[in-house]
Amino acid sequence: MATQGDSLRESAVFNLSGAITMVVDDSPFSLTLTAGALAGFGIRPAFTVGRGAEARRILQEKPVDLLLVDTDMPDIDGFELVRWLRRSGPNPNAFTPVIMTASHIRRGRVTEARDCGANFVVTKPFSAAMLLERILWVARDSRPFLEVGDYLGPDRRFRHDDYDGEERRADMIRKKTMEFA
Repeated sequence: MATQGDSLRESAVFNLSGAITMVVDDSPFSLTLTAGALAGFGIRPAFTVGRGAEARRILQEKPVDLLLVDTDMPDIDGFELVRWLRRSGPNPNAFTPVIMTASHIRRGRVTEARDCGANFVVTKPFSAAMLLERILWVARDSRPFLEVGDYLGPDRRFRHDDYDGEERRADMIRKKTMEFA
């Protein structure tokens, strides 16, 4: 389970098979694709839910190590769910890493994801490799959680050197569109 201040060494080896993961998406097709991608790298989602209200109920009762949530859902959207999660008081899931997924994302929505307390946004369709890269990045994320005004979540300031290794120009452009300013 994630707690405030956890960080991992760059050389850490990950065994993702024990991660308690929840995928929240109102599209059965997207839910199946995301769960399938996770299964490809050893993660069997403990919870796959199609409604934000159901996710909220489970998050109040069960520990979760990683949350993947769609931004646009009809009952409780992903932004509202993450805002609630970050403010859920003594709930240990309040510090759970959150990757938001979105079919259509404008810069304003990326800002909204950052401001609600999400760790990262991934646009659909995404490749399994891209999703795994983001999960590992979030697992290594050493940003502290901050409470400033009505914001509670990971420090929103990114540095461009947070990404490792040589990257193709197209990858850097794609990352910059998803990166929180």
